[in-house]
Amino acid sequence: MTVKEIRKTFTDFFASKGHTIVPSAPMVVKNDPTLMFTNAGMNQFKDIFLGNAPAAAQRVADSQKCLRVSGKHNDLEEVGHDTYHHTMFEMLGNWSFGDYFKKEAIAWAWELLTEVYKLPKDRLYATVFEGYAPDGLGADEEARAEWMKYLPADRILDGDKHDNFWEMGDTGPCGPCSEIHIDLRDDAERAAIPGEQMVNKGHHLVIEIWNLVFMQFNRKANGSLEPLPAKHVDTGMGLERLCMAIQGKKSNYDTDVFTGMIGAISRLSGVAYESDTQIGVAMRVIADHIRAISFSITDGQLPSNVKAGYVIRRILRRAVRYGYTFLGFKEPFLCRLVPQLIADMGEAYPEIKAQEQLVTRVIREEEEAFLRTLDKGVKLMDNILQKNRDSKIIGGVDAFTLYDTYGFPIDLTELIAAENGFTVDMDGFNVELGKQKERARNATAVENGDWVELHPFTSCEFTGYDTLETEAQLMKYRTVKAKNKELLQLVFDRTPFYGEMGGEVGDTGTATSASGEVVKILNTVKENNLTIHIAERIPADTQGHFTLQVDAARRQKIANNHTCTHLLHQALREILGSHVEQKGSFVGDQYFRFDFSHFERLGDDTIDVVERRVNALIRENFPLCENRNTTLEEARKEGAMALFGEKYGDKVRVVRFGDSVELCGGCHTRATGTIGLFKITGESAVAAGIRRIEAVTGLEAEMVVDSMENALRAAKAFFNNAPDLAGAIQKMISENDDYKKKMEDIFRERTALLKRDLLSKAREIDGRRVIVVDYMVDPQMLRGAALMLQNETENMIVAAAYEAGGKPQLLLMYSSDLVKAGKNAQADVKEAARSIQGGGGGQPGLSTAGGKNLAGLNDALETLIACATR
Repeated sequence: MTVKEIRKTFTDFFASKGHTIVPSAPMVVKNDPTLMFTNAGMNQFKDIFLGNAPAAAQRVADSQKCLRVSGKHNDLEEVGHDTYHHTMFEMLGNWSFGDYFKKEAIAWAWELLTEVYKLPKDRLYATVFEGYAPDGLGADEEARAEWMKYLPADRILDGDKHDNFWEMGDTGPCGPCSEIHIDLRDDAERAAIPGEQMVNKGHHLVIEIWNLVFMQFNRKANGSLEPLPAKHVDTGMGLERLCMAIQGKKSNYDTDVFTGMIGAISRLSGVAYESDTQIGVAMRVIADHIRAISFSITDGQLPSNVKAGYVIRRILRRAVRYGYTFLGFKEPFLCRLVPQLIADMGEAYPEIKAQEQLVTRVIREEEEAFLRTLDKGVKLMDNILQKNRDSKIIGGVDAFTLYDTYGFPIDLTELIAAENGFTVDMDGFNVELGKQKERARNATAVENGDWVELHPFTSCEFTGYDTLETEAQLMKYRTVKAKNKELLQLVFDRTPFYGEMGGEVGDTGTATSASGEVVKILNTVKENNLTIHIAERIPADTQGHFTLQVDAARRQKIANNHTCTHLLHQALREILGSHVEQKGSFVGDQYFRFDFSHFERLGDDTIDVVERRVNALIRENFPLCENRNTTLEEARKEGAMALFGEKYGDKVRVVRFGDSVELCGGCHTRATGTIGLFKITGESAVAAGIRRIEAVTGLEAEMVVDSMENALRAAKAFFNNAPDLAGAIQKMISENDDYKKKMEDIFRERTALLKRDLLSKAREIDGRRVIVVDYMVDPQMLRGAALMLQNETENMIVAAAYEAGGKPQLLLMYSSDLVKAGKNAQADVKEAARSIQGGGGGQPGLSTAGGKNLAGLNDALETLIACATR
């Protein structure tokens, strides 16, 4: 079976068991502060497990794009060095939300693996939870009893809490799990050491292929467990490992998941694949990483220096580094592998094909930038090697500076060091790395308390599209500590407050209790489908009804700006072309920014055209037309565009202003005329093929125009209100250039005069011709004269110690023949500068120094002459 057949067989099997087959969620997670990437198939169902959203179907199955590189699931450094670790992988999964449980989950897993995929039964093992006394948990005898129907007792193994008790995080839903392992070793190896002794021992051919998680508890902040109101099943099976087992391979990379890509890398590099060498490691790294990089960009995450973008940049640079070091790539190559990736995965995930041009351009630009970094890093390494040539050790601080400041990989530092007979102080490096991680942890550390539930909670109704004031009941709250500050998170049954989501900032306002106590709402966020109101304190009366009031003036500004992003999107597509697509946005009350696909900067004339078009759309005063409860298919028929990287529910909201039709859940103004004025304040590049416009509307736009007019009036006044201001400025610039050239000519003439004057004062000291300068002189002119003398004379020295601008100055020049004979002005000036409490620098032929101690000038001059004539 091919990988495509294996994937389809899985979904067809569970469809036959009454499961709804759902599409993969984007690999890049949005609107969840606890996750950057989808790292498990269950992520898109978190809200259901947490009880914050109802399940659209009780039985679900899918194939989910996942990425594991950081935090708890940090597999990055193993990728390429073994046969089964990956950054991006596909997770096949089936779920039950309060429907079936252990019996059916185990029975269907066994049926699919042995009857459909035809995996040999005698090579399969199951693990069950052995219990954990501190949590008051006994062994999972229910799961064991089910497995006894299919496996002998010696192939049902106990597993501890680490391996067989799955938890979503420090708090939240959790439960025992049952792993299915397969022994792919040769018969002789199996006979020598039974498979049950190798399960969970790290052997690359005795591996877990499927994990069946039985969620039946909730972990509270104090560590205790409580039963969930409904029991769920969450299973996950790595497609790559399953392919290895079904296709009879010894490595995931030998399956057709990767062989096409490895072949493309081999052809591109002109190097044959050798699995057991560094060449093989490099090709596996690249074959894995190109998937993670490309799908992340497709799902809307561009490489950057922060958060999720930093992770993608790190993966990309790791791939480039391996290609650079072991395959001889000195030019961008990852971007040339995108067509092969599309051939491999484009059928299952058509979004990668649709975004091919963008993905290719972004990767190429990132590669070019990092290859420049590598060249710069190699030069810095040369300096570090020279500095430490005696000790033959590169210090931990130097290694970390290369890594942290210049993006130079530590393993490449080690490689270059070893090639030159050096070692790297890895202990020192790790100390510096630990300090950095500790700083990052402290900056982001958040301590959440348990939710205090005042009333049974199912969901929160959002009323903010229609009203800014709502009567509501406080359903639950908790305390959150971050950066030594304690805040309260409040959840109501109804709210007009919009939670930060989709690039739009959250609302602020007040919550007033029945007794009249007013609590300020500092921000509103969306987390796990909860609308969370951030407050500094909890109201005294938590039981009565509250009046929730959004800051209306601030909301109106946000709504104006959000609507304007839609009008801007329309205008850009009209003016630049239909290739323009939104790639991100930020909508606040003071300004907004809009990222879009386009492959060149917008000139001033184009920006003017865009501004005029958007302002014309505003003046049309198009009313808001919305459909809050339609399907994605119906929305597309209306002309709404679905954005790549967005996860849409069963029902979507369509927002229309005139010809602008978009899928959007944000807050909008009632008619475009309320926006007032639109003004672009900046246009720049975000990444290859991605441009960013920053803009303001309404009062903020008027303030920008006022500022520009004030600056223009001031400039006109400076030129006596000249009618042609641009011409007057150009005339001044031209005249200034003329004056500058004349001054340069005068400077050269005076420098030549000074040279002749100095030459006339040369005297012989110990066989050397020495010019002594101990009077005030222009430093630049003296330097120019000294350079002339250096090139025009032999056996000549200029030693100067003088005052300039109230500070002591030194200059020492040796003619070229003296430098060749071993004289070094840089070293001699440094010695003399001690007398003026200063330091200097330059070249062996000409060096200067400045200092603080004017009284030391005579001593400094004597030192200069002594050094020069010895």
